[in-house]
Amino acid sequence: MGLADDIRSAVTTVAGADWNIRKGTVVPTTDSITLKNGAVELDAVYLYADMADSTGLARDFTKTTAAKVIRCYLDATCRVIKAKGGEIRSFDGDRVMAIFMGSNKNTAAAECGLMINHVVSQIVRPVVEAKLSSLVTKGWELKHCVGVASGTALVVRGGVRGDDDSDLVSVGRAPNVAAKLSDVREGSYRTYITAEVFDSLNEKVKYSKGDEPKLMWNGPVKHEVGGEMLSVYRSTWRRQP
Repeated sequence: MGLADDIRSAVTTVAGADWNIRKGTVVPTTDSITLKNGAVELDAVYLYADMADSTGLARDFTKTTAAKVIRCYLDATCRVIKAKGGEIRSFDGDRVMAIFMGSNKNTAAAECGLMINHVVSQIVRPVVEAKLSSLVTKGWELKHCVGVASGTALVVRGGVRGDDDSDLVSVGRAPNVAAKLSDVREGSYRTYITAEVFDSLNEKVKYSKGDEPKLMWNGPVKHEVGGEMLSVYRSTWRRQP
């Protein structure tokens, strides 16, 4: 049997199989979902953190410099995500995706975005600029954006049976919206959340700390995401971990 026949047989099997769907109470791992027809339905919050202008970084600097910057960004971002209870489930170059679950998932994910903003701007950027002087010389500045959205998603496995390259795929509106919001580049706004997430926030993440708390979110504003106009809130604020 040739490659074309293998592909036709595999696709026919996948397309014809009935999903074995179960409700998820925790973020699934690859080995907890059957490759053939297993699926887990989650009520979760998705967070995407995306470093800006990686194209310029790769174009204008050596591979080793670009790799150091991306690794520093991902390392710091992942540490914040884990500290706030998020489960990291995928990387795409300089972008990381995390899933938050539980009764506090909206607040935890939104606060995670504010903390990532602090860590990137106040820790990662000064360190990489001090260690990699060519960034300053050529005027490249480390920036990022975080997108957060809530809703139901179906988590399935993608890949080839028996191979180590199979991975989890989240299918649904929430992961798609979060990913699109992390691509937004508007002024100094670094964290974008949907109105559904904002409406579920604890007051401590809506307002700043101190004697005169201020609303840390601007909105709602309209953003087109995949042809749909969504109400979102955005923030320039940072929160120290």
